[in-house]
Amino acid sequence: MANGVKAIRGMNDILPDESYLWVHFEQIIQQWLAAYGYRNIRTPIVEQTDLFARSIGEVTDIVEKEMYTFVDHLNNDSLTLRPEGTASCVRAVIEHNLLYAGPQRLYYAGPMFRHERPQKGRYRQFHQVGVEALGYAGPDIDAELIVMCARLWDLLGISGLRLEISTLGDAESRALHRTRLIKYFEQHRDSLDEDALRRLHTNPLRILDSKNPRMQMIIEGAPKLIDDLDEESRIHFETLQHILREQGINFDINLRLVRGLDYYNRTVFEWVTDKLGAQGTVCAGGRYDGLIEQVGGKPAPACGFAMGIERLLALMQERTEKIGLPVPDIYIVHQGEQVTDYAWTCAEFLRDHGLKVILHCGGGSFKSQMKKADATGACYALIIGDDEVKAQEVTIKPLREPIEQASVKLTAVTELIKKQALCHP
Repeated sequence: MANGVKAIRGMNDILPDESYLWVHFEQIIQQWLAAYGYRNIRTPIVEQTDLFARSIGEVTDIVEKEMYTFVDHLNNDSLTLRPEGTASCVRAVIEHNLLYAGPQRLYYAGPMFRHERPQKGRYRQFHQVGVEALGYAGPDIDAELIVMCARLWDLLGISGLRLEISTLGDAESRALHRTRLIKYFEQHRDSLDEDALRRLHTNPLRILDSKNPRMQMIIEGAPKLIDDLDEESRIHFETLQHILREQGINFDINLRLVRGLDYYNRTVFEWVTDKLGAQGTVCAGGRYDGLIEQVGGKPAPACGFAMGIERLLALMQERTEKIGLPVPDIYIVHQGEQVTDYAWTCAEFLRDHGLKVILHCGGGSFKSQMKKADATGACYALIIGDDEVKAQEVTIKPLREPIEQASVKLTAVTELIKKQALCHP
């Protein structure tokens, strides 16, 4: 394909030998979310650019550098491929008045888009599962979100994740802290990099999130937001910690945890790993009580998190216990003048009884068909020739067990397989 069309850098095909892991993951996710009473919401991939500028914050890396934004020339609208899911979820909740019915537990899953440097587990088209609890004000729902995550890691067989939590306080706390930060960084103005100088008076909290090694000593000496916390935010944070301890959830308090989105307040948290390089966050979230009003709705509390599917799948593949490729139960091998119709009947009958069946297509000798049957990983070959049609039977041959083949009535196949046990879980 030297001159052919290729996938865009950072936007990858997920081929069958890999996509089965996605299916396995999605099945676990759906069961896990149902266990906590979260319902699915699906929003468009494309939104008005203004939605993200208002929600994420104009002075953020995402809005300034990473969004895929374009003009729809049919009506001259500025549109953006969604870089995250919370803003779209909130927009939908407002537009359809979902909170009139009371608080909502919602989740979404799907592709997001950011123009980042591609690396392991981080791509320009990436996929997220997001969980949003809207209309809940107390620290109990914050704790539930974190406890949910801990359960999911067990379900996925992922170990070694570390939980970091912090609090950003309320608007007044952050305003006081902002003033102190500006004053502090002004004293170190000559040592600030270009990004820090640009954000100094627009969003100084973002400076704390800088990855520039030359900035770290200055950042370490900066005033800490926890020292400016209002009383309600302090109690909220302490209660959260109490619930987590009671539930056996280990955590570290990271006072430099500010998150990359401007809509957060009070609780913020990240689950991080050392196994995926420098960008070790696999799940992150927190409380965003002001966002619903910011996007145009009536004021309402909310919190949530999002996790990167690619990153979690990479960790799942690190497990000692591997997830096996899905294989068919039966591969039907058939040859003969009167056989085809009977083979079709057998295949549909077996599928009706819950078995995964491949019916050979394309002709060929019994020998070549048996090779193909073996290559699929199927547990059994079902052999049908003229003799089987006349007797209204089938010959079943185990492909993974040292058991002799046998001729049986079709109705006996499912029972025979159950008795011998399938060759895969």
